[in-house]
Amino acid sequence: MRPIYYLLALLAGAALSFEGAIYAELGKSIGQVETSFYNFAMGTIIVGLLWLFFGKGDITHVRRAPKWSLLGGLLGVVYLTSIVVSVPFVGVGVTMVAVIIGQLIMSMVIEHYGWLGSEPTRVNKEKIFAVLAMTVSLLLIQ
Repeated sequence: MRPIYYLLALLAGAALSFEGAIYAELGKSIGQVETSFYNFAMGTIIVGLLWLFFGKGDITHVRRAPKWSLLGGLLGVVYLTSIVVSVPFVGVGVTMVAVIIGQLIMSMVIEHYGWLGSEPTRVNKEKIFAVLAMTVSLLLIQ
């Protein structure tokens, strides 16, 4: 069952590269902030329909959720808008590798300290080597 989740994550990464390229181009036509707005407006409609037909949770429980857990929407806006702004200047490849490096570094910090409900996992030399290797790949891709 685990390989399915790896494949799903791989597909998500591929989709992000397409999204970055598509939205960089759309940003040239309608503006960068407008592109982010378009993304979240369309996403709201699509996820709203999925929720309507397939949702099994209870959205009213959002009031009981830890307040910090509601920051995901803000971080999504920062993430997408940063990609829309970056891709036209440095390209899809460099932007996505930089995103991955940022994700690796922050995930190591989060897991090292057990923040946000994650299981504490110590930073080790292999993880540090992985970040260094990705940084070298960023330099080579440029």
